Amino acid sequence: MTADSTDEIQPVSPELVKTRRSLPHWVFQEPLEPAMPWLLLGAVALMALGLGLHWPWLGFTSAVVALMLSLQAILPSIQSWILRYLTAQERRYLISSLGFIVAIAVLAHYLGLFRAITGWLNQFKYDEFGSWAEWVGALGQIMIALLAVYVAWQQYVISKDLTIQQNRITQQQTIDAYFQGISDLALNDEGMLEDWPQERAFAEGRTAAILASVDAGGKAKILRFLSQSRLLTPLKRDYYLGRPIFDGLGGYQEDRVHGIRVINLGVMLVAADLAGQDLRWVDLSEVYLIRANLNFGDLVKTNLAGAVLYEANLAAADLKGTRFFYGSISTASPRSRGHQANYQTGEYTGTVVENANFTGVKNLNEEQRCYCCMWGGELTRKTIPGGCEGIENRLGR
Repeated sequence: MTADSTDEIQPVSPELVKTRRSLPHWVFQEPLEPAMPWLLLGAVALMALGLGLHWPWLGFTSAVVALMLSLQAILPSIQSWILRYLTAQERRYLISSLGFIVAIAVLAHYLGLFRAITGWLNQFKYDEFGSWAEWVGALGQIMIALLAVYVAWQQYVISKDLTIQQNRITQQQTIDAYFQGISDLALNDEGMLEDWPQERAFAEGRTAAILASVDAGGKAKILRFLSQSRLLTPLKRDYYLGRPIFDGLGGYQEDRVHGIRVINLGVMLVAADLAGQDLRWVDLSEVYLIRANLNFGDLVKTNLAGAVLYEANLAAADLKGTRFFYGSISTASPRSRGHQANYQTGEYTGTVVENANFTGVKNLNEEQRCYCCMWGGELTRKTIPGGCEGIENRLGR
């Protein structure tokens, strides 16, 4: 070995070896030398000669040779591009997709699908294509008509929703105006909390009008407002000035016997629809609720003493703490137009529950159950949860 050859041999550093191992193997592959151009051109010439002289063996053989020579130069470039720009997962997807397409084509060939399509195309009567076009046109017109109907229906639904929303807004504005009007009457210097019958009459007239024009939710809002404002409760008054008397606890004294209500609902809620509404703690005492719909209503702590629930529907209502009478269960009885109510013993202070429906009511305590059984009559007794066995029917019918 000469000195020149010794100088040409250089040691390989460990870092270079490590870097070489970390790179893909295709980076260091030696490119394939393409075949001589004249060899490829000769194969193409023989292929053309075989096609011209109708020699299949020459044309086929030369075509295979030309294909192999071409692939010898093309394949390395394709392989480098695929390895550089496609991940391993993407390469698997590509190969799988190609295999799927080829498999479907081969299966269609063996199942005769291509022959069936060819036969159908050969038998197709192109002169009948015009009638088919007319049918397609008619079908298109039908689809356009259906689309127009669908669009019109959607417009109707949207318009209906907007109308309902507008009605709710208008109703809420009406209720707010009513609240403001009643508040103005109650809070001015000579307000209806004093003994001014004409102002109370105006307030009752406005209340009757608005209760007849709003839905169940609106009625419940108005009743909650009036009850919490103490406008439905009979208040004890100074009989000289008509002013309500304070109870010393920041409120007004109640007087169930001789008190005067600011607003007397009377018959405003006859046959009213209050189904599913929140009427908790509302004072509905001595109100006529004949044939009213209170099913699924929340009547927790509602005062129904002296109210008339004749043929009312209270199915599935929550009656937890609902007041049906004053005094003791042993002496309590429904209201009567010919007798004075006794709020000490409970005589003639109770609710009229004849023919009322109590099916499935919730939180009915024992006193409530006994009262409804005693004074509800036969039809009411059949709907009381827990039954009325052993409880006297004092109504007698």
